[in-house]
Amino acid sequence: MFDTLMRQLDETASVLVDCPRDLSDAQRIDLIRKIEELHCIGSAAQATTAADLDESQRAAQVDAGVRAERVGEGVAEQLALARRESPHKGSRLLGLAKVLAGEMPHTLGLMRQGRLNEWRATILARETACLSLEHRAEIDRRLCATGEAATMSDTALARAAKKLACELDPAAIVARARKAETERHVSIRPAPDTMCWVTALLPVTAGVGVYAALLAAAKAAVASGDERGKGQVMADTLVARVTGASAAETPRVEVKLVMTDRSLLGQADDAAHLAGYGPVPAPWARALVKDATAQARAFIRRLYVAPATGELVAMDSRARLAPQGLADLVATRDQDLCRTPWCGAPIAQTDHAHAFQAGGETSAANLQGLCQRCNLAKQAPGWFATPVVTQARHTIETTTPTGHRHRSRAPAQLVGR
Repeated sequence: MFDTLMRQLDETASVLVDCPRDLSDAQRIDLIRKIEELHCIGSAAQATTAADLDESQRAAQVDAGVRAERVGEGVAEQLALARRESPHKGSRLLGLAKVLAGEMPHTLGLMRQGRLNEWRATILARETACLSLEHRAEIDRRLCATGEAATMSDTALARAAKKLACELDPAAIVARARKAETERHVSIRPAPDTMCWVTALLPVTAGVGVYAALLAAAKAAVASGDERGKGQVMADTLVARVTGASAAETPRVEVKLVMTDRSLLGQADDAAHLAGYGPVPAPWARALVKDATAQARAFIRRLYVAPATGELVAMDSRARLAPQGLADLVATRDQDLCRTPWCGAPIAQTDHAHAFQAGGETSAANLQGLCQRCNLAKQAPGWFATPVVTQARHTIETTTPTGHRHRSRAPAQLVGR
């Protein structure tokens, strides 16, 4: 039966790959709608299959004697690999799958009818997460049993679910809001053109107050004849009030910048690599070094690369834990991102691909940077990894409990050879 199912899916995929182009516009709209319905139905099938996978894997781990508090580890990571997503998103997808399969039958039913997509199912699950099973089931029934949810926009659906939740259990919603305040934080991520986004998750009153203060500063600056735009003034004011320095001043920070000597000296324009950000143009990198050096706030650490491959040259160690220098080199080689395919989280731990207890060496060839979640998943029963000797970039092959193999290659060389 499974072989027949897979063959039918392959046939459907072939039809979509070779779909005709000589269609009327009405036919094109019909085709787009039908493919969207198939997408919704496919998401429902993925959800039920993922829930079954979780149940099966947990049972196998219990039979293998895994401690109760560790049962279930590694399942979300397998799902993430299968769907080519990060482990964090794999965990959310698995949570959604279990909720749909066990607690929200009407929502799952709309997906199976091709009328509700995975994101809108996620909205319903999210807005009912703090409720009892009884209240969640009631919202599922009211919004999805009649198909009403299928006619709503994302915003309208979220508001409808939230309204019902407030009416059914207002105390739970208040408690959820109080808990959310404890999760306030600030994060940073790269943006195009050597910029970055610094984001703060704040209680609504604090967030509105911050924005209002910056907006007032911008209006005052514009009124006084400042030539900067409103957004520029708000950004500069934020920097000044947080750091105590103007945006034009060079902050006293340590920055890892990897570039070739030829590029540093202006003999070539090989792109440099800024740790925590990614590739930056050579002129920009030279300007950064020049500005920082002029204010005696920077030093240059030479990192050598192998002439043939551009790989960073490494050292070995007999210690179980990688020495700091070697750990830094591995993190730089892996460009500060977890090596698990599609993960993208920052490196938290330097991991032995072939376990140290099993004879794995503490060397760059056997080490990889992993986030904490992926390193923990790798310790679950049935997981193992090993370095693969190739002429290409540093490669690790990871095998999951189901026997599926996934290869991870280090990012392309940091700088030109």
